[in-house]
Amino acid sequence: MRKLLVALLLLVVIGGAVLFTGLGRPVVKWRVEHSLVEAGMSDARADCMAGRMVDRLSVIQLWNLRQAMQPREGEPEEAGSFGEVVKRLRRTDDFETVSVVGASAALCAAGIG
Repeated sequence: MRKLLVALLLLVVIGGAVLFTGLGRPVVKWRVEHSLVEAGMSDARADCMAGRMVDRLSVIQLWNLRQAMQPREGEPEEAGSFGEVVKRLRRTDDFETVSVVGASAALCAAGIG
């Protein structure tokens, strides 16, 4: 039992160190990019937005964004309209997240991101 607790604690410390030092950035970027592509975005635009979002938002903010974008009871599975996307995005209650996602979408759509 003691070995299990030590191993678990060591795993948590190593995981925290990887996220804190940025070594986990490629994995986080891949997850964000994959989620954007699954939502129907092109590969090029998803790559552009994921890079900007991972650079500017913390892992906690990205996780909160992921949770906010999940459909709630009575909502369609995919946010098909712009209004639906904005409604789900505002659930984060985080101005920084909303502004980073909005700016990333605009800049990447214009090709200057």
